[in-house]
Amino acid sequence: MNHPAPKYASNEGVAETIRAALGDVIVDLVEAVDEISVTVTRDALPSAMVTLRDELAYQQLMEIAGVDYPDRAERFEVCYHLLSLTKNHRIRVKVTADEDQPVPSITHIWPVAGWLEREVYDMYGVVFSGNPDLRRILTDYGFKGHPQRKDFPLTGYVELRYSEEAKRVVYEPVKLAQDFRTFDFMSPWEGAAYVLPGDEKAKPEAPGAPSPVKAGPQKTDGVKK
Repeated sequence: MNHPAPKYASNEGVAETIRAALGDVIVDLVEAVDEISVTVTRDALPSAMVTLRDELAYQQLMEIAGVDYPDRAERFEVCYHLLSLTKNHRIRVKVTADEDQPVPSITHIWPVAGWLEREVYDMYGVVFSGNPDLRRILTDYGFKGHPQRKDFPLTGYVELRYSEEAKRVVYEPVKLAQDFRTFDFMSPWEGAAYVLPGDEKAKPEAPGAPSPVKAGPQKTDGVKK
């Protein structure tokens, strides 16, 4: 017999419990769309994680994800997703960082964090102090830049191919036959403020010109034709 999966526990009272347990290290706590996200100070991250694991029973680190907000002074957010097996409940813990300020590693709390921190480092360039093996994990050894940053070009900086002359894979600067089109992501209902390709021959109506007569039934001497 197939039993239905258990529902996640409600958020009732969870925010208050987290505030009481973490205290002044909390920068912000938001409860929205049935999820709880708590932002803590960067230096207090390891101690906050130990508290959440040992006192509030969030035993598992499920994921570490990065987010890039280029307009912020500390442009990166590092998001930790925790799961309580005993409570069947999840929370999200966040810290902010920039390219120079390292985030404390939590590999001594959850060893799986080593791989997850390497992924955030590879994709965003966030440095984790205390990670014993902080190196790229998804991109190639000679990869330049961090591909999930918002300012990373869609084409990248280099391309690779196998060279019959050199009998090996070679790296070359990206060369495009034509530039990428510029997309403005406007709403299709608003209409463009510029002439779209193919519409150059369209003649705008002169101001005050009569509108074209619409086809339809007409009356002459009271007789419909």
